[in-house]
Amino acid sequence: MAKSEHIWDVAVIGGGPAGMMAAGRAAEIGARVILIEKNDSLGKKLLITGGGRCNVTNAEFDTKVLLGKYKDAGKFLASPFSQWNVQESLDFFHTRKMPTKVENEKRVFPVSNSAQSVWDVLVEYLKSGKVTVLSKSPVIGFVTDNKKIVAVQLKDKTEIRARSFILATGGLSHPETGSTGDGFKWLAKIGHTVNTANAALVPIKTKDPWIKRLAGVALKGAKITVFQNDTKQDSRIGNILFTHVGLSGPGILNMSSLIGELLEYGEVHLEIDALPSLDYAALNTRLQELLKEHHVKKIRNSLSSLVPSALVPVALELAQIDPNTPCHSITRTQRLALERVLKHLPVQVDGLLGLDKAIITSGGVKREEVDFKTMRSRLYENLYLVGDILDIDRPSGGYSLQLCWTTGYVAGNSAAKGN
Repeated sequence: MAKSEHIWDVAVIGGGPAGMMAAGRAAEIGARVILIEKNDSLGKKLLITGGGRCNVTNAEFDTKVLLGKYKDAGKFLASPFSQWNVQESLDFFHTRKMPTKVENEKRVFPVSNSAQSVWDVLVEYLKSGKVTVLSKSPVIGFVTDNKKIVAVQLKDKTEIRARSFILATGGLSHPETGSTGDGFKWLAKIGHTVNTANAALVPIKTKDPWIKRLAGVALKGAKITVFQNDTKQDSRIGNILFTHVGLSGPGILNMSSLIGELLEYGEVHLEIDALPSLDYAALNTRLQELLKEHHVKKIRNSLSSLVPSALVPVALELAQIDPNTPCHSITRTQRLALERVLKHLPVQVDGLLGLDKAIITSGGVKREEVDFKTMRSRLYENLYLVGDILDIDRPSGGYSLQLCWTTGYVAGNSAAKGN
């Protein structure tokens, strides 16, 4: 492509979910669109989200409740979500022959259980709009003139000119997929305020050697309580996944930002209630029933109906009970010790895993510098900002991709129309 020769209607920088949605929508309503991607293919991070299953959105159809999940950013997002909401995202995929299903906490996944299905729909969307995809083309910055973006410059010095530009380069999470914070640097250079990006949803490292023995084990609906200096800081219910180095899963990810803040002031420890639906009295009754039912069996073979079998030897060890003790020989003191462990499984936090393991990053462009009705920059009349480039915190559970679908659609719509 010769330097500055062709002028596109819309140039989208970044081929992730927000960028693909923006490019597809702009092309759908008649714009000539080019999508610039530094990787050799689109949507690399999309393909690994949700463990490769892709949590497409969250089936929360009450927009007011949904906006509350984005905390103080919710008031900014009211307008874009009035233009493209959860139902419209689902309709988008359903009408393109990608059925979905709703799982715990209203998380929506493709019926195929594969992120590839989501990728296929988006790529077909681009093809149907005749979007030109320029892969293996790293951008190094903007060319500006009097508060307008004139072009983006590629690493090979080629300039891509357009009437409107949509920046969708993402944050800093999973840098191996191309999310290396480039867009933040370019925006800061042209005068935008960029708040520091930190890991927002990340697994945690722990000091407890027994946790490695549970790698791959999941606890559903556990209660996680965070302590510092023996003072309770927060408590939530959520799913936990034990890993080789610590803890992950939605319940942990959604508390990782708080844990990270607390770690700056000192040590943090967690208590996990593996059975929050049972209070002490109910758990005591249930344990007595199990011990009676399995009275001739060893205790290590008698608790798998209560907790995951891999957790049993760990719980017995922490309660200082010989796993080979017959159920009929378990004393009241031992039973109470086991109850305490199951309700207060102690975990010492060693730290957070880095940006390379983050699901999303917090930080980004200052919200007041974006017109959320159109996703247009308030500093540059033909620049639109979408997805993780925005300073919007959100929990795990499909809210990140919904933000991409919504802001991408609105920006693509606005940029194509010159709004």
